[in-house]
Amino acid sequence: MNWIPDRTAKKAIYKQLADYIERGIVDGTFPSDKPLPSERHLAKEFNINRSTVVAAYDELQSNGLIKRNRGSGTTINKDIWGITKKRIPSWNRYIEAGSFLPNLPVTKRIRKKMVDHELINLASGELSEDLFPMKKLREIISTRSFIGGLGYDHPLGYRILRGTIAKHVKQYRGIETDPESILITSGAQQALYLVVQCLLKPGDSVAIEDPSYVYNLPIFKSAGVKTYTLPVDADGINPEDVIELYKKHRIRMLFLNPSFHNPTGSLLSTQRRKRILEISSELGIPVIEDDPYSLTSFNGEMNSTLKSLDLNGNVLYISSLSKIVASGLRIGWIIGPRAVIERLSDAKQQIDFGHAGFTQWIANDFIESEHFHVHLTSLVKQLEKRRNQIVKSLNLYLGEHVEFLIPQGGIHIWCKLKKEINETHLLEESIKRGVLYAPGSTMGSKKNYVRFTYARECEKSIDDGIKRFSEAYFSLIN
Repeated sequence: MNWIPDRTAKKAIYKQLADYIERGIVDGTFPSDKPLPSERHLAKEFNINRSTVVAAYDELQSNGLIKRNRGSGTTINKDIWGITKKRIPSWNRYIEAGSFLPNLPVTKRIRKKMVDHELINLASGELSEDLFPMKKLREIISTRSFIGGLGYDHPLGYRILRGTIAKHVKQYRGIETDPESILITSGAQQALYLVVQCLLKPGDSVAIEDPSYVYNLPIFKSAGVKTYTLPVDADGINPEDVIELYKKHRIRMLFLNPSFHNPTGSLLSTQRRKRILEISSELGIPVIEDDPYSLTSFNGEMNSTLKSLDLNGNVLYISSLSKIVASGLRIGWIIGPRAVIERLSDAKQQIDFGHAGFTQWIANDFIESEHFHVHLTSLVKQLEKRRNQIVKSLNLYLGEHVEFLIPQGGIHIWCKLKKEINETHLLEESIKRGVLYAPGSTMGSKKNYVRFTYARECEKSIDDGIKRFSEAYFSLIN
């Protein structure tokens, strides 16, 4: 046997062994009329644990390739190519071969735990249901006539909603646009996916913030796009860093979350915003502005979006109702040059034939209603109370063991832990104690950081959650 396991590969050794034996069955290395090597023999031959061989044989048996007979060893299933038995595909091989990459294990772990209602959830980036305008949305559904259609809608989305969004972004975000320059998407996430898939190609380089919630999104790696990071401070990124990255890597696109940035809560200063647009024009680099939080300013000031300052059409603007109304509506949008919007719309049509008309109708009626502003005012007050609570709890339970910027809007707070600590152990210990949060590695390259979201839980639960986290933290550093 000339095969050896690759101990540096990401694929588990038992899977490597199973693949090797399967290939051997197909090409005749292992004859169908003879038993396969014993578990003990393979373990000795390849210097691996016998349990590894057992796991490999278990997988081959579940796929119908082999039979394990007590007393006579393991044999190839004689009917593998026959009529009476159909061969089961090696689904694990297909799963691993797919070009669209899965989330990181820690991200999948957190998301699975989010459905556990016994845990205090300081990880999920969404509003709690008591912050949704449920009464008004139910009223729209029950008392107002549905004027939309139930067939496939316009490729760009419900035209009346696009007109309403054009008025909305002019009033609240200072953006001048028209319905033909807006594409309705399934939240901001689909918007980002369409941009990466349609406007970039494998090998292209882009710049993202560090930290950033897009830091470990698989969409970039799946598309073969290289990401380079821009450090974020209290005033956002330093525009001059963009020039340095361009010189080194010829970046083709800049992804920014400038208003109450996720996860740091920082607000990109107006001076820096203007400089970024100057650099964008000088270098011909488009800017993707992701703006879910700008309407949640706690001091009531409307900060100028990059798009509102953009005089040359360099900015693609992405936003949604997920963080200010309800995530379940799945209403997001992209604003940009018409040619770009048409290209993205064509791709969206290939994926889902357009957005659901019913939720677009509900969203349109709510944004147009007088209750929208009332809801927004109430939402901001509630978020500020929760922000105040998490700041108070962090100071009370962790004190000088933690550093953080107090956000002036948004739903996240980014904390630096003063003492070096094992991130995995801290997460697992916190889960045991009943609290969930986002470890720093899911957001950026720096160690010893955590992100807490204060929009999902009430003030009492926020306090209890930080207390439980502090207990987990101190149990590991003492």
